[in-house]
Amino acid sequence: MLVTTDQLAAHLKDSTWVIFDCRHDLVDHGKGAKLFAEGHLPGAQFAPVETALAGTKTGKNGRHPLPEPEKFAAFLAGHGVSANSTIVAYDDSGGLYAARLWWMARWIGLTQVALLDGGINRWVAEGRPLTTAVLAPRVGQVQARVNSSLVTDTAAVFANLANPAGAVLDARAAERFRGEVEPIDPVAGHIPGALNRFYKANLKPDLTFRPAAELKAEFTALLGSRSPKNTVHQCGSGITACANLFAMEYAGLPGSKLYAGSWSEWVSDPARPIARGAQ
Repeated sequence: MLVTTDQLAAHLKDSTWVIFDCRHDLVDHGKGAKLFAEGHLPGAQFAPVETALAGTKTGKNGRHPLPEPEKFAAFLAGHGVSANSTIVAYDDSGGLYAARLWWMARWIGLTQVALLDGGINRWVAEGRPLTTAVLAPRVGQVQARVNSSLVTDTAAVFANLANPAGAVLDARAAERFRGEVEPIDPVAGHIPGALNRFYKANLKPDLTFRPAAELKAEFTALLGSRSPKNTVHQCGSGITACANLFAMEYAGLPGSKLYAGSWSEWVSDPARPIARGAQ
């Protein structure tokens, strides 16, 4: 699930390894492409979050709805991915955008996908080279085999609000969860009964992941008797939630689901309940 900079450096000329730069900014949507043009890891290709890692918005399905699986499979294939490829995704934000690509690749049936631990930050800190060169088009072949067990929708989340065996885990910052501020979505607060786990709690100061054993202890304490398989991850739009989902899988707690529409879909209907405060 995680590759080190040493491991990736050793495979830069390996055509079966496909690297994606997932840098992005939820406010400045052009920032990722700009950063990529200024310098990226050798051999990396750009994965635009707003288009490749998200689908068409309707106003009711959140800020980053899932794309059609076949469209995402075509994007990967158009960048050289095939069934035998090892996909490595990175960003400059502790893996929150890279985790979205990791989750989506698994969603359509690919299993050889990992994050670069520490992202481009660690790569640069170690004095490793960047490039502005853009790869020539590469052709792969990917067939989408959707694993529907990895995702859930608003109706299922709403139906399980009062289920003590289930948990909704919100990856946003605590002040957004409590409803004190809301810089992006039109309504502040959280889904009633949700638990809060800011995704940055999974990271060391250098943005590498904390040890799996530590993460497992903390997620287990937060969930209590609830099973990972009854845990649904959400955030503002289904991006940051993937970082917590990745961390749970990395910690040996597999089986949780993504609420793809997340808070931005939840608040698109004013009839849905909203909670504020720490609980």
